[in-house]
Amino acid sequence: MNDSHTSHDGTSHGSHKSYTVGLILSIALTLVAFGVVMLGKFSILATAITVIVTAIVQVLVQLILFMHLEFRTQQGRESGGFFVFTAVIIGLIVGGSLWIMHHLRLNLM
Repeated sequence: MNDSHTSHDGTSHGSHKSYTVGLILSIALTLVAFGVVMLGKFSILATAITVIVTAIVQVLVQLILFMHLEFRTQQGRESGGFFVFTAVIIGLIVGGSLWIMHHLRLNLM
């Protein structure tokens, strides 16, 4: 029995094993970030770094294991370019918002 799903164009959509591994990794990463925040025994910097790192790894797990983003095919490279463009735009929006809020806080307090 073939365990992977294939689309009409012949590309693989993953297997039950990859979905299970992705689910377990996603749950573990979520629990790590949640545990660090809820324990409150770490410094603010350590907590922030842990949450940011687990969030980045979580996004990679989602992209690779669930959305099947791979750079081995031409289609994967194209969708990787779209992902990088989206990440840059989101980074600009979030970074710009934080910068504006910081300057508002400094100027209004």
